[in-house]
Amino acid sequence: MRRFLLPVVAAILLSQVLLAQRDQPSARSTERIEKEVRHELLMLPWFGVFDNIAYKVDGYNVTLLGQVVRPSLKSDAERAVKGIEGVEKVDNQIEVMPPSPMDDRLRTRLFRAIYGYGPLQKYDLGVQKPIRIVVKNGRCTLEGVVDNETDKNLAGIRANGVSGLFSVTNNLRVVPN
Repeated sequence: MRRFLLPVVAAILLSQVLLAQRDQPSARSTERIEKEVRHELLMLPWFGVFDNIAYKVDGYNVTLLGQVVRPSLKSDAERAVKGIEGVEKVDNQIEVMPPSPMDDRLRTRLFRAIYGYGPLQKYDLGVQKPIRIVVKNGRCTLEGVVDNETDKNLAGIRANGVSGLFSVTNNLRVVPN
């Protein structure tokens, strides 16, 4: 009886391992999904400088993170990512900023202070701005990328110079060209 059970148990275990491996995406498919998610998010028509959308890819599942000003952008992002071949589940954790005329005025003043400043004007080129300005309840968070530590510090200094803000958090990352 044991001679018969041992091969059967081994066959069952082997089939379980093969099924588990088949369900795991390859590195190539994960990389393809990441590139397509990034592309789809950047192509969203209302994705602007005051929005910050990040994502995590875990196998065939995508988690959307960040903050947006327009509620429709949250649903547009989810819809765009769901349409990518290979994506099975989208966990949309994007936060919609509460409407606030005060925050809107701060966003405009922060944009002018950062992108209107000579040494930082190079970041104003192109459609997608690399420095994201997120404002919620009078608090500013800078997200995105800059070329060097000096530009990161300049952006933080310029943001801190805008009156009416309660705080500025500088989360800019330095990614050299």
